[in-house]
Amino acid sequence: MHLVVNAVASTVDDDTTVADVVRTLAGDDPRGIAVALNGDVVPRARWADTRPADGDHVEVLTAVQGG
Repeated sequence: MHLVVNAVASTVDDDTTVADVVRTLAGDDPRGIAVALNGDVVPRARWADTRPADGDHVEVLTAVQGG
């Protein structure tokens, strides 16, 4: 399946979840991360059971401190 993850075309397994995408980008520490699927925020509690469809856009955002 083809996804666009953070504006980069990616190929993933058909059974990939949002949690899998986050784990690939951020490892096992998802603190400070938010995810949007096709522009809609995916609550953290739904990451493990949300499966993107072919062609979907996934944005994985990280909070950054600073001034």
